[in-house]
Amino acid sequence: MGLFPKEEKFFDLFEELADKIEVGSRFFLEMTEKHDYSEANINKLKVIEHEADVITHTTYEKMHKTFLTPIDREDIYALVNKMDSILDMIEATAVRIYLYKVKKPDDEIIKQAKILNQAVIKLKSIVHALRDMKNAKMILDGCVEINTLENAGDVALRTIIADLFVKEKDAVELIKWKEIFERIEESIDMCEDVSNILEGIVLKHA
Repeated sequence: MGLFPKEEKFFDLFEELADKIEVGSRFFLEMTEKHDYSEANINKLKVIEHEADVITHTTYEKMHKTFLTPIDREDIYALVNKMDSILDMIEATAVRIYLYKVKKPDDEIIKQAKILNQAVIKLKSIVHALRDMKNAKMILDGCVEINTLENAGDVALRTIIADLFVKEKDAVELIKWKEIFERIEESIDMCEDVSNILEGIVLKHA
């Protein structure tokens, strides 16, 4: 099969949303590498997250106004909803780091942010491949790679939390960092959720 039939604008919106998530993920990685969770950076990330929300709601509106959609409506909704949730969680994590005023930066967060960014980059590539089912194998292979990254994220989180309980003697700081680390892992989990949705779409249409 070649292109999906009917309305192509949906794929433009999927790609715009994937691009925006990648921008947000990359910026969050830069924040962690520089340990710069300033109000200015938080506000910049909020702007990126809002722009993603606009794309998401535009997709919903178009879905309700379009008689023939290129993929099932429930798949469109599930895809953009879960994609948008990735950036929501990234932004929520950064806000908590800012609000909690943690006493010292933790370099372990960089490891997680790098895994997250790798997953988002791979996700972006397979979302851009979705409009042509000639790319089915590439998309499915990408889904496997995201699953591998999610597993790496799980391993990293277990190690980080174990070390945190050994090294951090301040109970309040421990609670703050534990929540932050777990929220980043949730973002990585959401990338896998999106890849599972994409895998289902491809298997349905290829």
